[in-house]
Amino acid sequence: MAISQPALLLLFLVSGATLAVSRAAENDEDAFPEREFLYAGRERRSVDPPQADKCSYTFIVPQRKVTGAICVNSKEPDAILENRVTKQELELLNGELLKQKRQIETLQQLVEVDGGVVNEVKLLRKESRNMNSRVTQLYMQLLHEIIRKRDNALELSQLESRILNHTTEMLQLTNRYKDLEHKYQHLAALAGNQTTVIAQLEEHCLRMPVRPAPQPAPPILVPAVPAVPIRPFQPTFPRHTNQMTNEIQSDQNHKALPPPPLPTMPTGTHSPSTTDKPSGPFKDCLEALDEGHGNSGMYLVKPENTNRLMQVWCDQRHDPGGWTVIQRRQDGSVNFFRNWETYKQGFGNIDGEYWLGLENLYWLTNQGTYKLLVVMEDWSGRKVFAEYASFRVEPEAEFYKLRVGRYHGNAGDSLTWHNGKQFTTLDRDHDMYTGNCAHYQKGGWWYNSCAHSNLNGVWYRGGHYRSRYQDGVYWAEFRGGAYSLKKVIMMIRPNSNTFH
Repeated sequence: MAISQPALLLLFLVSGATLAVSRAAENDEDAFPEREFLYAGRERRSVDPPQADKCSYTFIVPQRKVTGAICVNSKEPDAILENRVTKQELELLNGELLKQKRQIETLQQLVEVDGGVVNEVKLLRKESRNMNSRVTQLYMQLLHEIIRKRDNALELSQLESRILNHTTEMLQLTNRYKDLEHKYQHLAALAGNQTTVIAQLEEHCLRMPVRPAPQPAPPILVPAVPAVPIRPFQPTFPRHTNQMTNEIQSDQNHKALPPPPLPTMPTGTHSPSTTDKPSGPFKDCLEALDEGHGNSGMYLVKPENTNRLMQVWCDQRHDPGGWTVIQRRQDGSVNFFRNWETYKQGFGNIDGEYWLGLENLYWLTNQGTYKLLVVMEDWSGRKVFAEYASFRVEPEAEFYKLRVGRYHGNAGDSLTWHNGKQFTTLDRDHDMYTGNCAHYQKGGWWYNSCAHSNLNGVWYRGGHYRSRYQDGVYWAEFRGGAYSLKKVIMMIRPNSNTFH
């Protein structure tokens, strides 16, 4: 059978179209990866191999231009049916998506809550910082109040000490006034007796008969009576600015004038009473000794290059004599917790406990080379001494700075540590300590920071004492800082290059 050329062309086109449809089906399977993803978790049903498509009929049509496939297979492959997604699977997927959405919303809410918590934590931290600053401020205020109260307590204790000192001085003045009043009564009685004697003598003279040639009668001698004006007694009180001169001199004048006996009638003649007061003034006690005054006692001293007069106690018995006592502690009768002005002028009783005065020390020790002798005694009767080859204090412009020389003795050296230090009192702080050593040591001294010796401290009876601070009369190298000595004497003498 002969086939024409147009018929061959038509057969070729039909077979090409069929091949194109089969290839399109294969490409269609590759074009749906999502379906394979949806069936990844399930077993896929086995698919029978596709059967080759066959054309049932062959049409011969007139020759025309072919624009598409002529033979189309209307059957879908089983693989495509297997890859289809069912409605139930879509609902399950939607349910999973809803659950995930709800979890995401829950997480968002948690994030929002956590953000609020973070903000609250930030606010709490800020408030904590504010509270810390406020607590610090309150603590500083409390500390300031504590310091202020402590200062007030210290001022109160100082005020109480001053009140006690003034009370003691007033009692002393009262006793002196009573003694002077008693003396005045004695003098008034003496004057009355003398008036009575004079009246009796005048009456006796008038009763005597007149003789023609009278012999000159022997003179009738009347006992000498000191001229004391009869006037109201006006006591004088010592001033606080010159406490050393007035208080000490008034004590000695009081002791130098004992009340005279009450005479009745003159029985004889006697000369006016004389005093044992030595001549003077002297440069120091050694000069008094060189002029023949070998008895220990009160002497009037006038240092060179000054018109300053002072009463001192001269110790002429302590070998070799000529010692000027500048400080003495023996019974605790005098309070040594004084201010700067009092330590400058001096205080106490010359024949008892006293401090000569920083200004007096300056004038005494700067007229020559003097040495210092410190004699101490504890409560068991043991006596020791400490001697320094030189002793001098600077003027007040240098706050009476201490200068001591080489040590010698058996008490131990507790003063060299204070060498070159300025004098400190409760109202003038010149020590090396951050606080005021005079407040803690309860005295005045050449404190360093603070003391190895405190001879102007509190006199405690019995030696060992209990106190918050070491404020007794102590010499650290002798009995330690917690032992208050019984007796202490500080004396100076011109240095003859010989030790005691």
